[in-house]
Amino acid sequence: MIAALTAAQAMVAATARLRAAGVADPARDARVLLAHAARIEASRVTLIAPEELSPEVAERYDQLISLRAVRVPVSHLLGEREFYGRRFRVSRDVLDPRPETEALIEAALSEPFDHVLDLGVGSGCILITLLAERASASGVGADLSEAACLQASANAVQHQVQGRVEILQSDWFQNIDGQFDLIVSNPPYISLQEMADLSPEVRVHEPRMALTDEGDGLGAYRRIAAGAPDFLLPGGRLLVEIGPTQGHSVAALFESAGLTATRIVPDLDGRDRVVFAKMPL
Repeated sequence: MIAALTAAQAMVAATARLRAAGVADPARDARVLLAHAARIEASRVTLIAPEELSPEVAERYDQLISLRAVRVPVSHLLGEREFYGRRFRVSRDVLDPRPETEALIEAALSEPFDHVLDLGVGSGCILITLLAERASASGVGADLSEAACLQASANAVQHQVQGRVEILQSDWFQNIDGQFDLIVSNPPYISLQEMADLSPEVRVHEPRMALTDEGDGLGAYRRIAAGAPDFLLPGGRLLVEIGPTQGHSVAALFESAGLTATRIVPDLDGRDRVVFAKMPL
């Protein structure tokens, strides 16, 4: 009979397995997934380290590590990811919330707003965060993907903003009515030629339509620039996330559409991350 492994032994073996599979931070992932398998907080893993794993936990852990070894993202295995201090349900139907997107949140919250439109709402992490931070505001989220709309709606309920949000299936502005004092978007901005360079976690397991426009990476910004003036109130703001080399190109698109006060906002790593523009008064 094979002796059961302790939690510590299982983590060591899992770390080695993930490292061999090319996972970037194998020890962290091994720890987080053990906590998930044991259904405890990650901070408590040290406490169970000397204990033998039950057969049920050991089996769950082995399945999780097997999936992570073929580069299924940790967030998909956990079913959630943290963003701006809140946990959002995620799946392969939506783009994973990323820390660099918090630069868009900070820029949006730097001025008041009452009615916000999120184009390409995905998980809803941007729109829901903005509404959770501004209790008087309301918003509309639009996405071409029906599955993304369902995910965003579920997250709106989880964070108790469902009474102030409307989620619509829409091809950019197609099904949108009304005007807004804030429009935000994290659109697909990876060019087709850059797709091959993405990690398997992103390239294989995240929705392709949320990653690339199948062209030069600027296609979504052209659509947004063309439509935004019709949906922005005078003085209203447009904020979009960008790839770190796209700032000047996107700003030029917005200026050509008649928007003003364009500027490029960096993320915490100092890379260009957000383009800001205003509708003239």
